[in-house]
Amino acid sequence: MGRKRERGFPPDPEALPVAVVDNHTHLDAIEDVLDERALDGGPVPTVADHLERAAAVGVDRLVQVGCELPSIAWTDALLRDPEHGSRLLGAVAIHPNEAVLHAGVREVGPDGLEPSPRPHHATSLDDAVARVAEVARANPRVRAVGETGMDLFRTGPQGEVAQRESFRAHVALAKELGLALQIHDRDAHEQVVEVLLADGAPDRTVFHCYSGDEQMAALAAEHGWYLSFAGPVTYPRNDHLREALRTVPLELVLVETDAPYLPPHPYRGRPNAPYVAGHTVRAMAEVLDRPLGELCRAVSENSERVYGSW
Repeated sequence: MGRKRERGFPPDPEALPVAVVDNHTHLDAIEDVLDERALDGGPVPTVADHLERAAAVGVDRLVQVGCELPSIAWTDALLRDPEHGSRLLGAVAIHPNEAVLHAGVREVGPDGLEPSPRPHHATSLDDAVARVAEVARANPRVRAVGETGMDLFRTGPQGEVAQRESFRAHVALAKELGLALQIHDRDAHEQVVEVLLADGAPDRTVFHCYSGDEQMAALAAEHGWYLSFAGPVTYPRNDHLREALRTVPLELVLVETDAPYLPPHPYRGRPNAPYVAGHTVRAMAEVLDRPLGELCRAVSENSERVYGSW
């Protein structure tokens, strides 16, 4: 009989010696992946619960990412809440897979999934990007445009056109407002780099949940682009991510959870949350063969260089 698969949150890591930033998390989506087994009869964690649990293990600052219209509104309101403001900054954008739906494209991509538009996708892509701009201009705690980019696993040729249009609009907005840019890049390395080189990347450009290899990492380093590593850098088969981490200079390294997705090994399949970044940072220090405190300090300093002070 097979071993029973754990469904609850991963265990708390030992506290980090220097506090770090989870520079990409989706607090509004964590509840969506929970079920009775994950909660084990307990209550659904609140934002305050997530922040407290993360701070207790040395993840004391977060960047909350809203990348669809309902999430953008939720993120905007959360950042204005004085109860949480000192620990949270934000990023807003239209996710590339959302851009396809706002553009009215309904094709099936390589993933084989049928598109499932929701009521907010009736808003045109231009109007959706305009809403991003409105929130980013009006909320001083929004410090990044993201996540934007391209995802060719989820769409076909028509969707690629819409994603490129949306990505270019977000790049221009980040430069106009002097904000950082957070990039979603899935099966689209060549296309994403092409846009950045053609249009000119913002001064602070971050590849969220970096998925490229060491050659791409070297290119990013050449241009001063930051690489943010998440749980996949710990997965046994992802040697290319560990080589990328070894390739990029430490001053361009960030860490994230992308919660509630992609928890580190050996917790795949379980819900993710900001405190889990502590596990990933420890694994990264082992990959780099550097003292944990040195890596934590660099990640913290890099995060403030990208997003400013909390």
